[in-house]
Amino acid sequence: MKKWQRYFLAIILLVGATAATAEVTQRTANNGQLIMEDVPAIPEAIVTDLNRYLSVRSAYFLAWQPNSDGIYVSTRFADVSQIHRVDKPGGARHQLTFNNEPAGGVQRQPHGSALLFSRDAGGSEFAQLFLLDPAGGAAQMLTDGESRNGSAIWDRAGNRIAYGSTRRNGASNDIWLMDVSQPEEARLVFAAPDGTGWYPTDFTVAGAGILVANYVSITDSRIYLLDLDSGAVRLLVGGENDPSSNVPQGLDHAGAGFWLVTNSGSEFSQLAWQSLEVGAQPEIITADIKGDVGGLTMSEDRQRGAFTVSDNGMTRLYLIDLNSRQYRLIKTPVGLIGGLAFSPDGSQLAMTLNTSETPSDSFVLALGQEPLEHGALQRWTYSEVGGLNTETFVSPQLIEFPTFDKVDGEQRKIPAWYYKPPGDGPFPVVISIHGGPEGQSRPAFSSTYQMWLQKLGVAILVPNVRGSSGYGKTYLGLDNGFKREDSVKDIGRLLDWIAEQPELDKSRVAVFGGSYGGYMVLASAVHFSDRLRAAVDVVGISNFVTFLENTQDYRRDLRRVEYGDERDPEMRAFLQKISPLNNVEKITIPMLVVQGQNDPRVPVTEAEQMVSALRAQQRVVWYMNALNEGHGYRRKENRDIYQQAIALFLREHLVGD
Repeated sequence: MKKWQRYFLAIILLVGATAATAEVTQRTANNGQLIMEDVPAIPEAIVTDLNRYLSVRSAYFLAWQPNSDGIYVSTRFADVSQIHRVDKPGGARHQLTFNNEPAGGVQRQPHGSALLFSRDAGGSEFAQLFLLDPAGGAAQMLTDGESRNGSAIWDRAGNRIAYGSTRRNGASNDIWLMDVSQPEEARLVFAAPDGTGWYPTDFTVAGAGILVANYVSITDSRIYLLDLDSGAVRLLVGGENDPSSNVPQGLDHAGAGFWLVTNSGSEFSQLAWQSLEVGAQPEIITADIKGDVGGLTMSEDRQRGAFTVSDNGMTRLYLIDLNSRQYRLIKTPVGLIGGLAFSPDGSQLAMTLNTSETPSDSFVLALGQEPLEHGALQRWTYSEVGGLNTETFVSPQLIEFPTFDKVDGEQRKIPAWYYKPPGDGPFPVVISIHGGPEGQSRPAFSSTYQMWLQKLGVAILVPNVRGSSGYGKTYLGLDNGFKREDSVKDIGRLLDWIAEQPELDKSRVAVFGGSYGGYMVLASAVHFSDRLRAAVDVVGISNFVTFLENTQDYRRDLRRVEYGDERDPEMRAFLQKISPLNNVEKITIPMLVVQGQNDPRVPVTEAEQMVSALRAQQRVVWYMNALNEGHGYRRKENRDIYQQAIALFLREHLVGD
């Protein structure tokens, strides 16, 4: 080796060693709860510029007041969402709970005024059940304060609740029964035989039995009837001989049968009724409706109902006469509908409505005397939008792009929502990938997307790659097991589509996603770093084996069905092969990694090992970890800095000056 070559090599090694051993710049915020490593200080101009977008609120419908003339909603006035009372349309929101953690899972006591709700600590998802007196504001904790509890239902008299709990061994999703006047006497009524999900859904008329849902996977869920005296369960629908999705909606008014949503024998989920008699089969009610039925809500007398259908990501609302089984499509604003609930007297139907221009707010539909009659839809809450002019918000258009495989001899098409910013372009692009993996990106109100469109001038593409729900069960299973990276190939074909659009800049593309979407971000960075400029990974899976070994016990078997069982040598080798952590040398783009310390789903170790590996490769990596958060950020003070950091990261590494 010549002298100049030795000198040049020494310089390279010195620079590399300096970079590899460079100290991480760390700072904290929010009383030390938010730790940021190598995240630059946020310029005051960005803080000011984004403030209005970060001040948007929502008001989700929770429950009716006992007298049917008022509602309870979930909204945020301070740092996290709490329960509020609204007494009339457009009325003031009266806050009822005042805690450092958000309240969820709210249900009103039948024939009473108490509210049952759940609350965890620091995003751990080990929720406890509470009974709230709305008049006095006092809340009593009903569960043990240690186990994970949820999926609670009231009996018809309003005296007892059934709920799911890990109290027995920390891993099994058992079913417990409690008289709310004697919570210390709660007893185990069903010990789950495996690690799948078991959830109570409805009490029988006499209260001696419970309709139980058993969730094995997104494509395999079963319905049982539990006898509370003996603890025995009887399979009603689903099982190994009929692998299908079956979700109980409740027993009918006579208690002779039950309503369910099923995709047995169909690509899409349909509303059905089935007798409780031995050997009975589901009777499909909505065979002429295309799209997935989202679920049935029944009035308290169980004579009338309402259900929703997903149609290309939008929601259609139907009323149904549960006796004649006739149903009627109801005209509503174009958007997403959820949280349906009939008033106690059956005269009104409440819901949460979200459109691309309005955040989630509570609405009430007036009903007529006959089950299919209705009046006007009235808005009850008007959530603040930070003073923004929502008329300037961009509505997405639905596009399709061809991917690598074929269906019936033609290229398979992948749906995506396309948000185009004002102007002519060519625009930088952010590809936003949903989690799940069985989720579905829908055109909901998003102040985040509008902020990126208006303040960064980026176009946004939100694909529903194979494995997404809403497009039939065949499409849902296209990424299972050894086909996991086929969904990543879909992102590669989306990059091809971007390159063909003159208004989009193929040289400036970033990927963004959370949870399983975070894995997709990391995998895209592995395969397409030469075609990407930056990536944002939020609570993402970096190694499937370590993820499955470290995720909480109560959900491990559920995830093995989707991702594969890491205990099987062949599957373990495959999962190791495709995991981004084991291919980190292929990632050459800047990365922002966001995590919550208490995440029970994707443990903090998934982020820590990825950040460490990227630093060892001397890559640019910003890292944020909130010590009081779990699977995503729920506190406004953390979310604000998170959003500001993403805007700064995209401005520096995607958009440019």
